[in-house]
Formats: sequence, C-alpha cells, structure tokens
Amino acid sequence: MSIKLKCLSHTPLRGLNDPGADVVREVDDILARSRAEVEAFDPELIVIFAPDHYNGLFYDLMPPFVIATAAESVADYQTLPGPLSIPRELALEMTRFILDQDVDIALSHRLQVDHGCTQTLEEMTGSLTRYPVIPIIINSVAPPFAPYRRIRKLGEAVGKFIAPLDKRVLILGTGGLSHEPPVPLLASAPDEVANFLIAGRNPTPEARAARQARTIAAGKIYGTAACAQTPLNAEWDLAFIDLLVNRRLADIDDFQIDDISKTAGRSTHEVRTWVAAFAALAATGPYAARKDYYRAINEWIAGYGVVSAEQA
Repeated sequence: MSIKLKCLSHTPLRGLNDPGADVVREVDDILARSRAEVEAFDPELIVIFAPDHYNGLFYDLMPPFVIATAAESVADYQTLPGPLSIPRELALEMTRFILDQDVDIALSHRLQVDHGCTQTLEEMTGSLTRYPVIPIIINSVAPPFAPYRRIRKLGEAVGKFIAPLDKRVLILGTGGLSHEPPVPLLASAPDEVANFLIAGRNPTPEARAARQARTIAAGKIYGTAACAQTPLNAEWDLAFIDLLVNRRLADIDDFQIDDISKTAGRSTHEVRTWVAAFAALAATGPYAARKDYYRAINEWIAGYGVVSAEQA
C-alpha cells in the first residue's frame, strides 16, 4: 500500500480571466510539477473529493455526500466532456463500507460532475479516464451544510477502506480556498433563479454561456470597490493550510459555518474536500505534508493553493 495526496484550488476562470503573465507562469509551473509527481507515482486508484456547483446536484434532492459508480462530465468552463473511468464494484464496496462506519452517503449510478471535479482530474492526469477514479461529491455551495466534524468522519471512513487495498492510491481534494463567486442563495432568489437551483439540470447552451459570462464579469471586478462579494482572505487560507500540514485535523471540528462564510466567502466551504482528503490520509497512519504554492488571485476569484502529503 502506498498513498499520496494532492489538494488543489480550482477555478472556472483559469484561461478565461488574465491575472498577469507572471502569475500564469507560477501556476502552470506548480501544476506541471504536481502532474509529474502523479505520473511518477502512477496511481492504481484515484479517490477525488470534489464539490458541485448546481450542475449535477440540485435542491430537488441535495445530499451532503454522494459517491458515484458512473459519472459524466458536463464539460463546463473548458473542461473535457465524457465519462469518468470508475471501477463500479469497488465504488459499491466503498459505499457499503462507509455506511457500515455510521456515515450516511448517497449513491448515484448516473452522476453529472462539473469543473469542481474534472478540472483537477485533468490537470493532474491529462484525462478523465487515464486512471480508475472514484468521485465523492461533498455539498459545499448549497446551504444548509453538514458540520465539519462530519466531513472529517467521512474522510476517515474512506481512509479505513483504502488502507488495506494494497494499491497505490492518490487522494485528491479540489476547491476553495477563500472564494465567493456570484452563486445565488435559494433563500433570497427570485422565482426563476430558485427554480434553477431546485431543478436546473441540463441547461441549454445559451443558459450555460450566460452563466459563464456572469462569472467572468465578476472576476474582472473582484477585489475592487465595485465588487459586492466577500474579498479573498489570504490570512485565513494560510492558517487553514497550516492546520492540515501540522496534522491538527481535530481543530477543524470547531469550524463555524457562518463565521467562515463571512470571513473568507460563502464558497470557501469547498475546503471540505481538503478536510475529507486529509482525514482519509490520516486514517491510514501518520503523514508528512507541505505547502507547495499559495497566492490570492482576484481575477480567478480564488485563494489559489496547492498542498501535498504522503504517508510518513
């Protein structure tokens, strides 16, 4: 058994909004180095913890966690179309194991996944199908949210499952860090928007293009006086990374959802995927971790970070 971990921010605006040539080079370089590490590791299985952004999951039925035995990319924001290469029987075994650990998780045999899952998978492997992958989607944008202690327990259950597999396993977490794109809230949404949040699957190309245009426009003014969204918070981001690197995962149980939303942005809760990923690794034994990169990038509406870890 050998287990490695990569947690990365994702952003729908990479390649669409320009933060400057130096920043692009920095990010391209760390992604290239991270992908080279993945290729050298040559995983036999990838477990990816990812959010959804009202592309596969909606309020007609919004599970806190869902695992897929089959999934298809919606190909938003320049991501690849097509199915993921999911080992169905192994995903079912993992589902049964998680439930036996007293963690409730939903199951999908036909899940749609968006850039929150596929962007990082593409960046680390160059494909959606190069390696077997089991996606676990954690609700991170649609309140109410499960408490953070539940996220840690989910990760621990996954770690206990993969520990005895005798495989090279790569754990990916994707999302955040501080982050508030223009995602509407159901409680204050007008009827048309509320209907989309409840049952907006398979939008027309025109509707998807309009949604993308709104996000691009928000990125162009993010962090300025013209922007109403919560600004990026590098201090919060770096403190969160420090907790993970220094194996203080139990401290995350005390995270308060409303405080994080106000301090770092409502979509900062995508860091739940990082919490689950590190909890999974920790469940297999001691680990060593490092911060590979961090920069607050307004044009991408993201505190952009990359963190790596492996069994000590």
